[in-house]
Amino acid sequence: MNVKIITDSASDLPKDMIDELGIDVVPLLVYLGEEEYLDSITLDSITLFRNMREGKVYKTSQASYQSLRDVFVRCAEAKQPAFYVAFSSELSGTYSAAVMVKHEVLEEYPDLQLEILDTRCASGGHGLVVREAALMAQAGQSLAEIVEATKYNAMHMEHIFTVDDLEYLYRGGRVSKTAAFIGGLLNIKPLLNVEDGKLIPIEKIRGRKKVLTRMVEVMAERGAKDLSNQVIGIFHGDDLEAAEQLKALIEERFGCKHFIITPIGCAVGAHSGPRTLALFFLNAPHIN
Repeated sequence: MNVKIITDSASDLPKDMIDELGIDVVPLLVYLGEEEYLDSITLDSITLFRNMREGKVYKTSQASYQSLRDVFVRCAEAKQPAFYVAFSSELSGTYSAAVMVKHEVLEEYPDLQLEILDTRCASGGHGLVVREAALMAQAGQSLAEIVEATKYNAMHMEHIFTVDDLEYLYRGGRVSKTAAFIGGLLNIKPLLNVEDGKLIPIEKIRGRKKVLTRMVEVMAERGAKDLSNQVIGIFHGDDLEAAEQLKALIEERFGCKHFIITPIGCAVGAHSGPRTLALFFLNAPHIN
């Protein structure tokens, strides 16, 4: 029996890909006031971004105990080996919750074969790592082989992104109120990445067009020697036009042919805001 790949909704993969690859997705929770939503199930990101533009403020929480338990028990009862590829533990408590739930399920189902990995990745970086694991599972590779390759791919995944409004990062505690206010006045766009699972600012750039150019330059500095055959992730906060512009620059510079372009999901988008633009690629050849 092939390995079942499990992830959470912070991987932000498009639904058709999830269905095609047979991935089980555990939803993170999103709140608007007292109203609770399941990321990408009872709330879509287009609605979320529209409401955020109107001033509504969302909060998020880790995946629920019950949703994790349900998917683990299904695998245990089917006697199917499983691999949970989790959102960075630095950004969510979902990984820790999954480890706890696994130990509880093992008491009832001692034969459960389940590995759990903290990818230290987020959004499309997380999603690309999950996608490679699912392709390996479809090809019939063993649980041990998939875990080893996924650890490598997660370690070498680059996340380069920018946000349109620093206010959203301020709300999440990423920048000071003063920095957010001045950044808005001066049209300053931060360039950030993910290091060891945490959001780290790289530099500040004035103007959206310059940000796109700089993202491609950083890709050249950090990317693998041959980027042309990689699947490149461009995930956006309801800004397909900017995503397509970035794609064109990357095609011209590196000759890349394979892209996943899709909106950022609700759990990540609630913190990054509308018009976020994120670029994901490997800094070393991937293995599978």
